[in-house]
Amino acid sequence: MNRSLSSRSRRFTVLVAVAASTVLALAGCSSNSGGKKSEESAGGVSAGKATTPRMTIAMITHAVPGDTFWDTIRKGAQAAAAKDNIKLVYSSDPNGGNQANLMQNAIDQKVDGIAVTLAKPDAMKGTVAKAVQAGIPVVGFNSGVDDGQKQGLLQYFGQDETVAGEAVGKKLSSLGAKKVACVIQEQGQVALEARCAGVKKGFSGTTENLFVNGADMPSVKSTITAKLKQDPSIDYVVTLAAPVALTATQAVSDGGSKAKVATFDLNKELVKAIQGGSIEFAVDQQPYLQGYLAVDSLWLYKNNGNYSGGGVAPVLTGPAFVDKSNVATVATFAAKGTR
Repeated sequence: MNRSLSSRSRRFTVLVAVAASTVLALAGCSSNSGGKKSEESAGGVSAGKATTPRMTIAMITHAVPGDTFWDTIRKGAQAAAAKDNIKLVYSSDPNGGNQANLMQNAIDQKVDGIAVTLAKPDAMKGTVAKAVQAGIPVVGFNSGVDDGQKQGLLQYFGQDETVAGEAVGKKLSSLGAKKVACVIQEQGQVALEARCAGVKKGFSGTTENLFVNGADMPSVKSTITAKLKQDPSIDYVVTLAAPVALTATQAVSDGGSKAKVATFDLNKELVKAIQGGSIEFAVDQQPYLQGYLAVDSLWLYKNNGNYSGGGVAPVLTGPAFVDKSNVATVATFAAKGTR
């Protein structure tokens, strides 16, 4: 895949643990509000399931209800849990304080490990410290690459968002873009803001951040449409989530704009949009892999004392560009809901 990484990324040791077994069928339920958790279960597991003692792992994310990106993360987590004889308890809340409460609930239940996102690191700092003090291993994934080590996380799985943003900025420059609107769907979310900051750093033209409410897609559409009408010099709209990207294509049409759309993250609808030409390219951080490795790493730590990156370097799962040159290969996996 086409990659453009700064020298910063070369300092990281990219360690990817790949499981030998796969899951054939998965089933589960979800919870998106504070205080509630849902156990994820998986059935139809292939041969090779672990015979180690049953573990309970809590996965706590900042997922916004309706964002299909998190479905892919959970599928990866479910696959690892099924293989490793793990009871997976999933919960999420986009509010930092509520997410911290969910983590406190996991600590109170004395789970064997916690996988957590640090989208609002300051809000999570206290409960992460409590988990570490209680002797519960905590790994981070998806958000918080710069804060995980400071807060005592055992490992981190995801992409460096600044590096990914710089790669996008450089790619846009190579495509001849002059002015970019970078759409942030959740203000104050450190990973999202790092992406746009990276785009600005890597781009030779002009960038402007546009804040929208990612939980209200009609509002997202109207805000982007209004911006494109107000500033016809914008020739690229960069979004930070697949659902927002798909909405942005509608806004471009409604605004009578000639702007092109590029995005971070994938889902199967977005893959179709790349194939159809309405979206130029996407940055894939491989969410299935993030969920899988986060859960599997806790099993490995519990049963064999393993941890990746020496507790210092993150395990990078991206960035990788998906465009018309390679989308056909990715589409096969996206149709299964795993890319």
